[in-house]
Amino acid sequence: MSIKTNLHTIKESLPDHVTLVAVSKTKSQDDIMEAYNSGQRVFGENKIQEMAQKWEALPKDIEWHMIGHVQRNKVKYMAEFVSLIHGVDSLKLLQEINKQAKNVNRTIPCLLQMHIAEEDTKFGLDKTELTALINSEAFKALHNIKVIGLMGMATYTSDENQIRKEFKFLKSSFDDLQRSLPDISVVSMGMSGDYKIAMEERSTMVRIGSSIFGARNYSH
Repeated sequence: MSIKTNLHTIKESLPDHVTLVAVSKTKSQDDIMEAYNSGQRVFGENKIQEMAQKWEALPKDIEWHMIGHVQRNKVKYMAEFVSLIHGVDSLKLLQEINKQAKNVNRTIPCLLQMHIAEEDTKFGLDKTELTALINSEAFKALHNIKVIGLMGMATYTSDENQIRKEFKFLKSSFDDLQRSLPDISVVSMGMSGDYKIAMEERSTMVRIGSSIFGARNYSH
């Protein structure tokens, strides 16, 4: 199956209000251009340097999403161009993004990452940490970032009930957060293996790599 065919099949299955982030980490510029030429404009990378190289080389109307864990010392390399940073899980990281955004005269959209899985390997805030962060004076002082929603990754399991329960928790956390931040609109949850469940649980953004580009170099 070609990238174009895979992309078309997935897009057919997504409602209009769900944004598809094509996860292009480790993929070649040719692969990305095949998806681009099939109409895809939103791509997700998990390494800042790799994303910056692709941004330099590829069409400038691509929206680059940073979907991996972000190291604070690397933020400056993407501040100029990144469209959305998904995995923001601390005030310190928000402050660094704010600082670098200010340096390039931008406001950078961010998603706060919640820890919804039962695995210790996933990053993210718990409900208490999220509430404390949003209500802190330090957060309110950040004028060059804009939190537009939440992101979370479900446990890597074949147990659909478990995955569904975790997605429900993320969506209810989003609903609660909307009372404090009425402008938020994004619930980023769902990857190649579980995006259909995520959509049933009202995801508005899915991150799909292997189902578009094939399983080469794919690591969960």
